[in-house]
Parts: sequence; C-alpha cells; structure tokens
Amino acid sequence: MPNAPVQLEAIARIALPVPLYSAFDYTPPAGENLPAVGARVRVRFAHRTLIGVCVSVNPPDPHAAPKPLLSILDAESIVDAELFDLAHWLADYYHHPLGEVLSTMLPNAAMKGAELTWQPEALWQRTTLQVDLARAPRQRQLLAFIDRNDGSATAVEIRAAGFATAMIDSLAHKGALEPGKRTYTLEPAPTLTAEQRTAVATMKTQLGNFVPNLLDGVTGSGKTEVYLQLIDLVLERGEQALVLVPEIALTPQTVRRFQRRFGATGVMHSNLTDTERMTAWLRCRDGSTRILIGTRSAVLTPFKNLGLIVVDEEHDSSFKQTEGLRYSARDVAVKRAQTLGIPLILGSATPSLESLHNVTTGKYTRHRLFSRATGAAMPQLHVVDIRGQPLRDGISQSLERRIAKHLQADSQVLVFINRRGYAPTYLCTACGWQALCQRCDARMTFHTTPRGLTCHHCGARKPLPSWCPDCERDALVPIGVGTQRTEIGLNERFPNVPVYRIDRDTMRSQRRLEARLEDIRTGAPAILVGTQMLAKGHHFPNVTLVAAINADAGFLSADFKAPERTAQLIIQVAGRAGRAEKPGEVWVQTLQPENPVLKRLIDDGYAAFAEMELEIRRSAGLPPSRPMALIRSETADPTLGATFLAELKSSIGNDVEVLGPAPAPMARVASRYRHQLMLVARTRQQLHRALAGLRGRTGPRALRWAIDVDPYDTF
Repeated sequence: MPNAPVQLEAIARIALPVPLYSAFDYTPPAGENLPAVGARVRVRFAHRTLIGVCVSVNPPDPHAAPKPLLSILDAESIVDAELFDLAHWLADYYHHPLGEVLSTMLPNAAMKGAELTWQPEALWQRTTLQVDLARAPRQRQLLAFIDRNDGSATAVEIRAAGFATAMIDSLAHKGALEPGKRTYTLEPAPTLTAEQRTAVATMKTQLGNFVPNLLDGVTGSGKTEVYLQLIDLVLERGEQALVLVPEIALTPQTVRRFQRRFGATGVMHSNLTDTERMTAWLRCRDGSTRILIGTRSAVLTPFKNLGLIVVDEEHDSSFKQTEGLRYSARDVAVKRAQTLGIPLILGSATPSLESLHNVTTGKYTRHRLFSRATGAAMPQLHVVDIRGQPLRDGISQSLERRIAKHLQADSQVLVFINRRGYAPTYLCTACGWQALCQRCDARMTFHTTPRGLTCHHCGARKPLPSWCPDCERDALVPIGVGTQRTEIGLNERFPNVPVYRIDRDTMRSQRRLEARLEDIRTGAPAILVGTQMLAKGHHFPNVTLVAAINADAGFLSADFKAPERTAQLIIQVAGRAGRAEKPGEVWVQTLQPENPVLKRLIDDGYAAFAEMELEIRRSAGLPPSRPMALIRSETADPTLGATFLAELKSSIGNDVEVLGPAPAPMARVASRYRHQLMLVARTRQQLHRALAGLRGRTGPRALRWAIDVDPYDTF
C-alpha cells in the first residue's frame, strides 16, 4: 500500500479582497501556529500589504511555494459558522470572489486591521442652562432634534440626523449639553385591528421556525405595528430582531418609534463612521443590541441569537446592490432566515412581483391588511386626460383647480414628479440643436439653481450658452418639466402658500430633510413638490390631494420592469393622501388614459395590476417565472465590450437562452461604453451552471465586466 503524501509545512489558505476567484496559500510566521479558520491575517500580495481571512488550513491541494504570513491578527475566528456559510453561499449564488464577499461582510475598520473592541458610546442630554444661539441656527436645530428625541441622543443618532459631531463639542462647551444616561418613556402598544390581530396570531405560532411571510398591507394599514408586536414576543424569548429599511432617510423616524416602544435600539447605515460601524457590528455579535435597524448592508451583520428578520418596503430598489457584490438584501434575508430556522416578514403596500410569484407557488405565506389602522378611507384614484389640454409647468388647468380647492380647505397638496431639475431638454427652436452630455448618451438637464446644465448620469456641468452653438441664434428654450419648474410655477400661482420642494438637490443632508419634514408636519396649508423621496414611508396627516403629473414615461420604458416600478411609485405616493380624518384623493395626469396597464391599476388597484403584469411576464418567459442574469461590460473602447461578450457567449452551453451582446439601453456613461448579455433559463440550476463556467475568465485590461444575478433593471 503506497504511503500517504507527507505535508511538508503548515499551510493557511487565505481569501483576499481582490477580484480573483482563487484563494492563496501562506505559511504561518516563524514560531507561530496556523491561524484559526475565520481569523484575519496580514499578507504581502502583488507588492501590496493586504488583510485577508483564513478560509481553510492544510488544504489537500497546496499551492507551490507559499509565502509567509506577515502577521495573524485574531487568536480565534471572527466570523461565526453561520456567516461563514453565508459568505460561501453569496460567492456561489452571485458568482463573486469569496475574498471580496468577506471584505464586504466585515466592517471597514476590521479590514484595515483595527482591534475588535468597542466602548459604550457617550450619550448627550440637554441641560437646563439657556444659551444664546441667535447666531448659530444649526446648533439651535440640533437642540431641537435632541428635544424631539426625548432630550438626549448619541453621536450616531446626531450624525444620522445630518449634524456634525463637532457641533456637540461646541454646545457642550457652552453648557447646553452634558454627558448623561438615557432614560426612555416607553409607550404602551395600541389596540390592534382585527386584521392586525389575525396576522400577529398566525405569525406568533411560527417563532422558532422558518416561515417566509408576505405582509401585504395598504398604506397606513399598520404594518409597522405588526412588526413591533412580533418583535416584542421575540424579545421575550431572549432573541434578537433585525429590521431592514430601504433608505437612511427612513431610519431616524423608524428608530424613534422603536425606541418609544422598546428603549435602546441599534442602527447600521452608511452614515456611520468606521468606528461606529464596528461598534454596532460587535454589539450585535455579542448580543448587547437586541434590535438592529439598518439599511441594505445590515443583513450581513452577525447576531448572537437572531429570532426574526423584517424587511420593510421589500419591493424597494435600494435593497439591491449595484456595484461590487451585486446582492439583494431582501433575498439574502430569506436565505439567512432559512439557515437559522426563524420567521421572516416581508412588508409592502406594493409587493414585488417576485414575492407575489412566491406566494402563488406556495413558498410564501401571505397576510392581507385591506384597511387603514386609523379607520381612514383609502384615497380614490382618478385620471386626468391631458390630451389637447394646455399645460403650465406640467400642470393642467383642471388639476390646478383641484389644488386650489384643497388649499382653500386648509389642507396640504403633494405634487409628485420623478424628475429633478427645471427641464430635461434644452434645445434651439431654430435649428434643433440639443444640449447633450459629451460623456454620456443623454441630454443635459437645465437647472435654475444652480443655473446651468447638468448630466444626471455622470454629474458633468456646463454653463448655459447665450446663443445656439450651431446656428448662433438666440432661440434656446427649456423643454419638459422637472421639480424646479413645477415649484416655480406653483409659487407663482399660489403666492400665499409655502411650496416645499423635496428632491436630491434640496435635501442634500438628513438634517435638511428632517427640518423640512417637521415644517410639513405642522399641518399648515402647503404644497409639497418632490420625487420618490416623498413616496416612501412618510406620514403627512394633512395631505388630502396627491397629483402624479408625469406617470406615462414609466409605462413606455424599454425596461420590462419599468411598469412595475411605476405602478409601485404611484400607489406609494398615493398612500400619502387622506391618512387622518380628512378624506384623500389622487389624480394621475396622462396622455394615455386607455393604456390597459394604467387603466387596470387605476380601476382595480395594485393587486389586479400585479396579476396582469405577472401573466404578461409569464407569457414572455421573463422573471419571475424564469430566472435571469445579465453580464455587463464597460470600457472606453466602443467595440471592445461587444467583442469580449461575444467570446463569452460562444462558451455558454445550450441550456440557457442568451440574448446579445447588445449595447445597454444607455450605451455610454462617463465616457465608458456599456454592453450586456442577457441569460434566461428554465431553472436556476441551469442558469448557475452556465454562469459558473465563466468564473475566472479574464478580459482585456482596459475592460471591466461583472455578473448580475436577478438584476433589478436591464439598464
């Protein structure tokens, strides 16, 4: 019998944060033992010093001539078995290098070599001293924020609200703030509606078992209260809860509501410093944090004893990462709940077609909340046929009359237009010249503040030309409507009513957004003009009219998912109307009142629209009935991407349908040309088999390419 091979030296296989699918072999430093699997190490790699994670020791297939590790940073694994398995699943499902997956999962500070320790964060509270802040408006706003936060706040909460940490030092020096210990005045749970009680009672029986639930409730139906009641039960069991929200803008109001019910609540989002993120990560891992509220990346946080995952607004695009590891936080939440054997709640007033498909196939349990928790009636949806009607700043005369009527009744009006700037096109009426971006295949948007032309894709800016660059005539005009133009027009027509514009141009910080929302919540008559920032999760009790003035574009897009996104936006923004005592109504301006998709949505509601759209997708063989992946390339060369993708296509088997290569719908962004292949398969196994065959393929150095499994859009 032949002798077994002799292991000549101890080997640690290390996953590094580099775009390579291989892991790399190293030997321990002289006189030291092998690192634990899951421990961080410092190594030399390609003339750089990197920090990686040990993924195995003494592999049966050691690489030739391993180099020595520079140092071992952790005495034991910092990645528990569940997260380690999740990392491998992410790498396999999204076809992404394991080293980059692990570096995405770990806090930035950890990947910089920081020691894994945390200190309790100091809490700042108001003093009784009255200080003169007449010349410090931002400090006054910070104190007002702390007052709204029960008189105290941590630095994390202060920064999440858009204030600089340095302002704390200034107010402390003036004696307006002092370190303290937080005490919470907890609010009792309200009485549930019959629908809420049924949902809670059913999901209560699921605790300790994997059951994915879709909580499909109209806007204002009290989905959050269902989450709170179930989390209360989870905490009684000594377990932790994870609540995912789509955007940072929703975090402060969600955190305040949870704190009023449960006290201390952890947060995780991109506004945290590296140290704060590390602290939040460690506190969840050791069980100190009982409830974590966070945006997309929070789904990758370790927990000591996780008992429930909630994904609020599960349909939202913000849960899909579009660079690097292109994961869906919603789908990863499903995987984690399955692995841990715990229930999952996906909540939405406009569920994604993927989730509804999983309901019809029996994978998800659906709970319906048809009525608003306050008893308020749902707003009525109406269509404004603007064919042949003159529009002024995007608003028809009939809609203007509706706005005036609601303002006269001391109500608020929300005008929704999902387009920033003054006008999306700037052209010459004499020769037809248009202001185009030199770096993108897109028109530049005309902005009045700051005045000039801006590309919303690459950020390029230009001053407004005084005359046409082609024919040199003074015939340049803005065409189309954006939020700035609508705001200006409404100010002119209703000069005695404040007009609040809420979009990325006006709300560049969380502080500004919070301050503006406070102005709106006073309930005084006002007009709100904004993009989808206004559509998500906000409660405006005095808004009685919602007007969507440019809904047609989404129903005519080349992207097959655009009608779903447009319908969700319309219903979400419509849900801001009539949430209190006053009834609400919604008016949708359209040039296509007979469009069957829009008509189904208006006449029969989102559920009927979704049923129709699912059947359209099924007939076309598109997701969610069949799985899809995109292979995207971008390069400065106009033809290199198509050539490379054609080579990839030739190596893909016949099990999947491959469309392309073709230019992306927007073929050039920031001077880089984008092409894509679309892969559609009958089963996920076939799709992943085809994608696995592409791992390790290298393209030209001038080209970047990536695999996007379950793409959110095809642009």
